[in-house]
Amino acid sequence: MSYNVTSKIQQHYDFASPYYEQLWGNHIHHGYWITGKESKEEAAENLIQLLIQKSSLKKGSKVLDVGCGIGGTSIYLATKYRCDVTGITISPVQVAMATASAAALKVKNPPRFMVDDANHISVKGTFDIVWSVEMISHLNNRDNLFRRASELLRPGGKMCITDWLKDDGLSKEEVQKYIDPIEKGMLVQLPSFSEYESHIQNHGFRLLYYEDISSAVSRTWDITSESIKPKVIWGLASKHSKELTGFLQSFKAMRAGFKSGAFRYPAMVLEKR
Repeated sequence: MSYNVTSKIQQHYDFASPYYEQLWGNHIHHGYWITGKESKEEAAENLIQLLIQKSSLKKGSKVLDVGCGIGGTSIYLATKYRCDVTGITISPVQVAMATASAAALKVKNPPRFMVDDANHISVKGTFDIVWSVEMISHLNNRDNLFRRASELLRPGGKMCITDWLKDDGLSKEEVQKYIDPIEKGMLVQLPSFSEYESHIQNHGFRLLYYEDISSAVSRTWDITSESIKPKVIWGLASKHSKELTGFLQSFKAMRAGFKSGAFRYPAMVLEKR
């Protein structure tokens, strides 16, 4: 069964994004712990820095942030690297939050935030970087994303990605135990790296960098699991929708998936040939 239904994902993020900001901060993605002593906010920025370093992102780059969330990374790239950033998300609420954050911070070259569906990107232009962190597993037309990214990137342009993958070669029992609960709760359909290899080959990319950083990011779920213990959070979720309750319940599944090795979190950089 497919749980990555676009309308459900939009509804989820429209409702939950203000609470995600309270839970995770400006960057609603995993943290990357290098020393183990970082705060969750520092770890979240470590993840951005990893992709910046591995892609050799240059100051002033033109960036398309696909699945920009509430704008944290787009604003980071605009302020610290003077990037010309366009951020797209399927959620109008996230666009409003991201735009307000950039205004509040008085960003000199504020990113442009707009509603767009990453399954069928309508943005036009040419970019140096297509940035996609923890979004691709939400898509039901991933091949089209890679096709559009290739069309939008200049020759030699980079695609910076972190994604949620399932390990290749899992048994039916392992999928049922570890993967199905994640997909149902997180509204995703997890690809494997073999699927990625097909997209890379079919759309004119070459893989510059790939690293499984699961062990360095899994701590995210230890921290967030503690954050959702208050009963008021569960009460709010149950009043809103069964999907939001399922999302909170799947935090346990995320921890189990990481521990088992069935769930993988890689960082990668692709280059357009």
